[in-house]
Amino acid sequence: MFKLVTLAAAFSLALPLMAQADDDDDDAPNFGLAGILSASNKEDLPPISLSAGMPLADAPWTLKSGTYYEFEIQADGSQELALIGPEFFRAIWIDEIVIEGLEIRPLGLDSVEFDEAGEMEIGFVALKPGQYYLKVPGSTGETQRLEITIQ
Repeated sequence: MFKLVTLAAAFSLALPLMAQADDDDDDAPNFGLAGILSASNKEDLPPISLSAGMPLADAPWTLKSGTYYEFEIQADGSQELALIGPEFFRAIWIDEIVIEGLEIRPLGLDSVEFDEAGEMEIGFVALKPGQYYLKVPGSTGETQRLEITIQ
């Protein structure tokens, strides 16, 4: 029985390596053993800036489903500001939020708010294709809204 369990365990560890070795498709992702969390599947996004009367970002984001992304939210403290985007936050899997070296691993998120100057970094995997946004609540200007497309 012990040999059977050991053999099954060895096979289950070797299976991803065998699948990777047999893959002749040059366009297929070549993830490491960490899968989609591998460094080769990670992209940094431009930061979001929270400042009174200033645009959130320079351009809309176009993301690819299955890719791991990281971005920073930088608040200058000029005003108490928040970002909402419940549909976007439900279309992604949040790996972690880092604030002043503290790592938070939430099950979900609806919004974030800065009462003073600070910075936060969010790491996530884009999952559900569609059109989304992050915006300053109560604002109507285009510059206070970041359009996001997940392909």
